[in-house]
Amino acid sequence: MLVAEDDERQAEVLRRYLEAAGHHAFVVHDGVAALDRLRRHQPDLLILDVMMPRLDGLDVCRVLRQESDVLVLMLTARSSEDDLLLGLDLGADDYLVKPYSPRELMARVRTLLRRVQRAAAPVPAVRLVGRLGVDPQRREVTADGTPIECTRGEFAILAAMAEQPDRVFTRGQLLEHTRGLDRDSTERTIDVHVMNLRRKIEPDPRRPTHLLTVYGVGYKLTGGGG
Repeated sequence: MLVAEDDERQAEVLRRYLEAAGHHAFVVHDGVAALDRLRRHQPDLLILDVMMPRLDGLDVCRVLRQESDVLVLMLTARSSEDDLLLGLDLGADDYLVKPYSPRELMARVRTLLRRVQRAAAPVPAVRLVGRLGVDPQRREVTADGTPIECTRGEFAILAAMAEQPDRVFTRGQLLEHTRGLDRDSTERTIDVHVMNLRRKIEPDPRRPTHLLTVYGVGYKLTGGGG
């Protein structure tokens, strides 16, 4: 694992917790060093502070997602919803707002690693829902045969819904497929993922025909009208 945190004391605390849990952890203190280390040694998970010198965590995540799908747990002192959702939109898998409990961080790490273990299990064939195709094995989405780029969270939502077309999923249920966190504090992120998905898969995102809102409940995926 890699910890990218410019606060040396905090980084050392994280390293000790990770190693006490049986993980081998490396520590860097700026964004450029983080990318260099990631390129030379592909870790299972990156714990990434947003506010770092030379290259901040958001830019690290932006560059990283062009090169790797390593798990990213983002640490941020920015508590506004826009800042948090920007991190998710750039491809972060989870986030914690400072100050945080190291025990909570370790719980998030375990959740993310379990997701990787589940992903390594046998997966079904391509799911076809109308003009949409979802390939769980290759992590690919197509619309009328045209590839659609999705973040990890967006793909997790589509894969879950494509397995059971026309089923209505609550935000909490979709959250279990994306990050498995407390839905009362994080289910708003599902709305953002759905909004982004509609821009990518719908002919007219303002009048969706595939990814539909079921008011008062959640969302469902249908074959649409075309």
